[in-house]
Amino acid sequence: MIYIIILIFLSLSIFMERIFTTKTLAFVSGMWMVIIGYSMILLPIINIIYFVFKKKGVRILGAIILVFFMFVFTYGSYLAWTPVVRTHEITLNKKANMDELTIFVVSDLHLGELIGKRHLEKLVRIVDERQPDIVMIPGDIINDNIGPFLKENMGEVLAELRAPLGVYAVSGNHDYYGGDIEQIFVEMDKAGITMLGDEMVQIDESLYIIGRNDKTDNDRKSIKELMKGIDRQQSIIMLDHQPIALSEANENGIDILLSGHTHRGQIAPANIITGLLYENDWGYLQKGNLHSIVTSGFGFWVPI
Repeated sequence: MIYIIILIFLSLSIFMERIFTTKTLAFVSGMWMVIIGYSMILLPIINIIYFVFKKKGVRILGAIILVFFMFVFTYGSYLAWTPVVRTHEITLNKKANMDELTIFVVSDLHLGELIGKRHLEKLVRIVDERQPDIVMIPGDIINDNIGPFLKENMGEVLAELRAPLGVYAVSGNHDYYGGDIEQIFVEMDKAGITMLGDEMVQIDESLYIIGRNDKTDNDRKSIKELMKGIDRQQSIIMLDHQPIALSEANENGIDILLSGHTHRGQIAPANIITGLLYENDWGYLQKGNLHSIVTSGFGFWVPI
């Protein structure tokens, strides 16, 4: 009976976490998703081995599964909480008042019950060490619900993100899920971050930054609309959370497209799926004159 109750609780935890937003439920539901995902792959294989060897070695097979999940949880958690900064050098043949520009791109913060001030402070330290000219955040700032962000005063830490040419961000799909998109814009403004909602800014008569609303917004503008009035002789960078519009961006003269969203599948072998779904699911890809960069994200959607 206790086993059944625990199983029901775990199975419902992902739905309960949406209603009762607590760190415990967020952690449990995330881990349960991992267990279910890997079990769908492992258990059929284990069953075949079990019957091939005539129902022998049950304890050994059980131990193998236990060791596997211990490794996944331990190493996966380490990777999730230990961000890696990668560098890409891009040359644009455009007129500009600057010889070079250092851009720090960080996406998918997923600030909420699991990812809070401590992890955010780590981001601030990394940015301070790198001393970029500009910081860009292509979406998923909040993890569904803005409540934990406000409760923990995360905006105070986020306000410490600074760069000479500013900090710019756009919305991601998770920023819409809680119905808090307007409040997110307000809170980001308080933190000194410029949210670009289907709009652009020009910097030093050398660079345009276009921020596109996430695909979740059914009324978002097309890239063609966003390009109206832009001098294409200058460098054009677009922030678009989901990397699904590479061809459209290339055809409309975007030089650099910065995205996130995919997390590169986050947990292997899900990276194979994201590789099939997206033309560029992670890293750098050149398509015509377009340079696409997709980050796997600073945050996560399950805690490993």
